[in-house]
Amino acid sequence: MYLGTKTNDDDNMKYNEDKILKEVIEYIEKTYSEHYSVDKSGFQVQDMLRHLDIDKDFCQSNAIKYLCRYGKKNGKNKMDLFKAIHYIVLLIDSEDTKWKVKL
Repeated sequence: MYLGTKTNDDDNMKYNEDKILKEVIEYIEKTYSEHYSVDKSGFQVQDMLRHLDIDKDFCQSNAIKYLCRYGKKNGKNKMDLFKAIHYIVLLIDSEDTKWKVKL
């Protein structure tokens, strides 16, 4: 499965990026049922961190933590990489949101 604009199945990505990104999306979707919400509206700690404008440091630190932990806890645990990627995605979204607000 290619997530971009290609439509021909013969045009697979050389390093399976499309398959890996699909796995990452599946992981992130699964986390939404696992997060602790403060209330029924789905408010999460990440929302509070954004409101306090400390989410970027938190996300960057956690991404680094999971990248450093990879290979040390439970071996080469792919979940550590997925968690790092998820925090990087949250950081990108926060940066994108910051730039949209400034415009």
